[in-house]
Amino acid sequence: MKLTTTYILLLFSFIINAQTNQKIYDIIDAVSAERIEKDIQTLVNFGTRNTFSDTISNTRGIGAARRWIKQEFENISKGCDDCLEVFYQKDFVTKAGNSRVPHDAWVVNVIAIQKGTKYPNSYIIMSGDIDSRASDTMDFTTDAPGANDNASGMTGTMEAARVLSKYKFEHSIVYVGLSGEEQGLFGGKGLANFAQEHNWNIVGVFNNDMIGNIKGVDGVIDNRTFRIFSEPVPANEPEKTRKLRRFYGGEVDGISRQLARYVHKTTKTYMPEMNPMMIYRLDRFGRGGHHRPFNDLGFPAIRIMEAHENYTQQHQDVREENGIKYGDVLEHVNFEYAKKLTAVNAINMASLASAPPAPIEVAIGGIVEASAKLKWSKVEGAKGYKIYWRDTTSPTWDYSRYVGDISEFTLEGVVIDNYFFGVSAVNKDGFESVVTFPNAIIRN
Repeated sequence: MKLTTTYILLLFSFIINAQTNQKIYDIIDAVSAERIEKDIQTLVNFGTRNTFSDTISNTRGIGAARRWIKQEFENISKGCDDCLEVFYQKDFVTKAGNSRVPHDAWVVNVIAIQKGTKYPNSYIIMSGDIDSRASDTMDFTTDAPGANDNASGMTGTMEAARVLSKYKFEHSIVYVGLSGEEQGLFGGKGLANFAQEHNWNIVGVFNNDMIGNIKGVDGVIDNRTFRIFSEPVPANEPEKTRKLRRFYGGEVDGISRQLARYVHKTTKTYMPEMNPMMIYRLDRFGRGGHHRPFNDLGFPAIRIMEAHENYTQQHQDVREENGIKYGDVLEHVNFEYAKKLTAVNAINMASLASAPPAPIEVAIGGIVEASAKLKWSKVEGAKGYKIYWRDTTSPTWDYSRYVGDISEFTLEGVVIDNYFFGVSAVNKDGFESVVTFPNAIIRN
């Protein structure tokens, strides 16, 4: 039987769409709940990790905690032929003008960079917070174990480094412990400014803050669901872009929201037992996290965390009152759940770090026509491109078509007025970039 060109294209399209990669499953299997538990116990044993606590002691305080984290990153690097560049990044914070700062101090982040083989200046960042707090954030001496908030996110980041350092990726991956979160997101601000000053091209930031609790204050016990917080559009977008959106749409299609959709899709593909919830908000109501400073500078950044918080175990002195045990202690952390959310991070970073860059420019047209036209800039390393579209009320990209190694395509019969569209780049192994939402118009 003679295969037509159309048939071959359709067959290749099916293969690309259906393809998964064994490496991603291997990464899931390599994440260890036992190692996460051991690391959380070590961080809890430092007593308090308040940003302004002891920096001299080797057994107590923020100084001992960050030195241990740095040593662990260095040990991981030794196991991969020095594949990690490990260093401190710090900024001086003063009491003046900062209501949550009890005294002047250095806010110190611990950074480990796994350089990419092809795009070394393209960075994917996973972060956890080193610091903890008691009921009074100004109290830097009282015990503040911070087992879930946020030793879980910090140790998840370390565990991801252990697993992913066994592989080589085209893009760079950054594993970081941030400080000063509880007093004003100081560590995130410092690293975001550092990235901007060094002209980092940030593909995405995965901020992990509390990934170990499954028993919510609402009475729900759930070890499958997690939340992905993302802002709708960049905070620093130009006024012209905002005005054009009135006519062309895109109110929920900024770069951080596309990153959230990427995590949702990758998770449902490789870990279908998990239930990712995309929350259309920067963070929890009126609250903040360390992804925000990156968002403030226009970088794509999201927060990954548990779905059901327990407020008696957050920002509380360890005590018992009226039969209720308060405090963020080890016994409340579910290590298997922390393992799952660590794996969610690891597979998404591995997928992004293995994919070609996203198209920079995507133009769309088809006004008053029964079709949608898309044209995009080609990118290095792409085997082809995939067009996505969805109902305007849908949170996820529900329809797609692989179109091969071309730079424009017309979706016949798909009315531009009824859907939103985007384009991703795909490499020979089936790894995809984040979807790029149209940023230009094709005039008829």
